[in-house]
Amino acid sequence: MALNKYIFPISTFIIMAICLAISAIDVKDTYTTWALESFPVWITLIVLPLTMKRFRLTNLVYILILIHAMILVLGAHYSYTDVPLGFWIRDHIGGKRNNYDKIGHFMQGLGPAMYAREIIARCSPLKRGIWLGLFCWCFAMTVSALYEIFEMLISLILHGTASAFLGDQGYIWDTQTDMIMCLFGAVVALLTLSRLHDHQLDKITNEKEEHFNTMV
Repeated sequence: MALNKYIFPISTFIIMAICLAISAIDVKDTYTTWALESFPVWITLIVLPLTMKRFRLTNLVYILILIHAMILVLGAHYSYTDVPLGFWIRDHIGGKRNNYDKIGHFMQGLGPAMYAREIIARCSPLKRGIWLGLFCWCFAMTVSALYEIFEMLISLILHGTASAFLGDQGYIWDTQTDMIMCLFGAVVALLTLSRLHDHQLDKITNEKEEHFNTMV
């Protein structure tokens, strides 16, 4: 029974690791760009398995982490400026640039908002409601701002050789539109996924209470 509890997260880790490995095959830019754009997935594959037993997340959050990781490794393989999906979107919607990076930044809002919601709802006295949602939205926006600063620092350290990592494609409003997409992603997540998330959080709470009662 205890093993069944961990089958789902372990499966997501395996899929994530396979996707990361495949993305490293014949990368379209440089392995420096690949490493910079995929490093959050490396960290995830180290941290989550180590904490899974003590702090198992909801299935919803594991799914979001997997989707987020797949978006990152696809971007890492092609570099965000050359992902075929971005060209397909450009050809069907219009525009002059590959906007795959905007999908990534939308997920950069959607994912962290729910990751924060999971941890705060379970580890703090803050009750579910407007204030929890606002805090999670602020957390997602902070992640977005820090990532833009990180991109700037990498560009300065590498003296402009990380242009593929920046992926601005000459668009002067790239940073601002990145953060707008993050804003939208966080709002969409909190408005559409909070009820399902609450249901899964309650399930974890009930399982803990049942386990405690059997131990008493």
